[in-house]
Amino acid sequence: MPFWFDTSKTKMAEKTMTGNADFDWNSIGKKQDNYTADEKTKLDDLYGKALSTITDAQIIEGTVVAKNNREVVVNIGYKSDGVVALSEFRYNPDLKLGDKIEVFIESTEDTNGQLILSHKKARANKSWDRVNEALTSDEIIKGFVKCRTKGGLIVDVFGIEAFLPGSQIDVKPIRDYDVYVGKTMEFKVVKINNEFKNVVVSHKALIEAEIETQKRDIISKLEKGQVLEGTVKNITSYGVFIDLGGVDGLIHITDLSWGRINHPEEIVKLDEKIQVVILEFDDDKKRIALGLKQLTPHPWEALNADLKVGDKVKGKVVVINDYGAFIEIAQGVEGLVHVSEMSWSQHLRSAQEFVKIGQEIEAVVLTLDREERKMSLGMKQLTPDPWNVIVDKYSKGSKHTGTVRNFTNFGIFVELEEGVDGLVHISDLSWSKKIKHPSEFCKVGDKMDVAVLEIDGENRRLSLGHKQLEENPWDVFETVFTIDSVHSGTVLNVNDKGATIGLTYGVEGFCPARHLNKVDGTSLKSEEVADFKVIEFSKDAKRIVVSHARLHEEVKDEARKVEKATKKADFDESKKAVKKVKDSQEKTTLGDISALSDLKDKLDAKK
Repeated sequence: MPFWFDTSKTKMAEKTMTGNADFDWNSIGKKQDNYTADEKTKLDDLYGKALSTITDAQIIEGTVVAKNNREVVVNIGYKSDGVVALSEFRYNPDLKLGDKIEVFIESTEDTNGQLILSHKKARANKSWDRVNEALTSDEIIKGFVKCRTKGGLIVDVFGIEAFLPGSQIDVKPIRDYDVYVGKTMEFKVVKINNEFKNVVVSHKALIEAEIETQKRDIISKLEKGQVLEGTVKNITSYGVFIDLGGVDGLIHITDLSWGRINHPEEIVKLDEKIQVVILEFDDDKKRIALGLKQLTPHPWEALNADLKVGDKVKGKVVVINDYGAFIEIAQGVEGLVHVSEMSWSQHLRSAQEFVKIGQEIEAVVLTLDREERKMSLGMKQLTPDPWNVIVDKYSKGSKHTGTVRNFTNFGIFVELEEGVDGLVHISDLSWSKKIKHPSEFCKVGDKMDVAVLEIDGENRRLSLGHKQLEENPWDVFETVFTIDSVHSGTVLNVNDKGATIGLTYGVEGFCPARHLNKVDGTSLKSEEVADFKVIEFSKDAKRIVVSHARLHEEVKDEARKVEKATKKADFDESKKAVKKVKDSQEKTTLGDISALSDLKDKLDAKK
């Protein structure tokens, strides 16, 4: 089939293809604005000023123009806007459109032609300057709590990890740090170590500053006697701290109640709201003393007006001291029972022996001073005074059994009954034994038989004796231990002056040191048994002096006497013989001469 061409249309197309040579092909599809060359030059200049000249790794300020759940769009005056991850703004959850922020240009154009920015890196590059500036200017900054660490929290501040000590989180102690993790908080920079790149921040400092402002406002309005409402903030053993709305005051335990209490928890509870009155504060009004009991009338004002000295009252023991006990007869009204008013006994003891805490007792009012709000009570006045009938009950010479209560160097106090004590002098304990201290004779608490020797009712004194229960053995000793009598004895103890000798009948004698010598020249030792001669006896002084040396010394003296007597007899016999010879010289015979010669030989032999 033949192919036909339309020659008229072809010629028209050719004409079109070879049309106007000045046609601006770049304007196809664009709005047609007719600008002259000068106008175009001006427009290019304006565009150049509007678009910033930026480079990679540059820090520049931008404006937040958009924000979603993942990204923040920032305009830095470049041909395109940049995108920053929203996670980089965790420290600033209040970020909004129009906010000015600093960004770090990571790339002017990535593979997708996108401008890549980083706010975190911008903060990090300038963080140390900002941190130091915040410390110097005492600026309040924001930070994001990243995690918990030992002793506190790690906080992101200007891209730097700062340390928030646990003690700087709040004005009150924090037990659970984890509740703050993930939160954005305000801080003050309190310490920087540039050498180790350490930063310490505090949230407590902000609270304290705010509280201090509140304190000044509250304190300026405080006056003595003013009644305020407060909250129990803390309870200690010595008192209660009350929060008066930014300033704390202390109620001392003695100002909580008119009555005695053991611990403030008996009156108030933690976080309880109570009315208090201002009692005192220092010049700076930093220490405020509060009162609770002062809001109620003093119990003494409500005390029965008819109560007088001599009346009987009942009460509870609330305090015990060595000197006495305090008895609460009404709420906040106490009287003192001195230990001397608890018993008629002259032997004072501790109040704990008579009463116990919480015990209900009855007493008599001894003194009453309503102005001074003081009262003294007595317990012994409820029983008869035993000294009123002392003469009838404990007559002179009567015998009794008592209890050993106390020792002194000079004797023993024996209690015959409650309130009646007597003294047994050390010399009245034993007839025969020499006692240096009463503790050698008995023990406290022992029962002892005694006889009444003297009575002094006016001065409440009894003189007692123990040895008087037996006859005086010295009447018998006087007949046994006569002078020069010999007795067996045991050396009990020895000292420089002599020795104590135990003799029969349980009596003791004294042997002077020079009388302890034995036949061989040595001295008797302790626990040796030997014979002793009585060389001195005193019934009144109850003293017996003996000697062992006297025994063998007297034997030697006797031997010397016998020898002397023998020699004297022989001499007298010789003397008589000589005289006889002289008298018979004139009658001498040969035989006599022989006899004289024999006599002479005998005398020579004796010599």
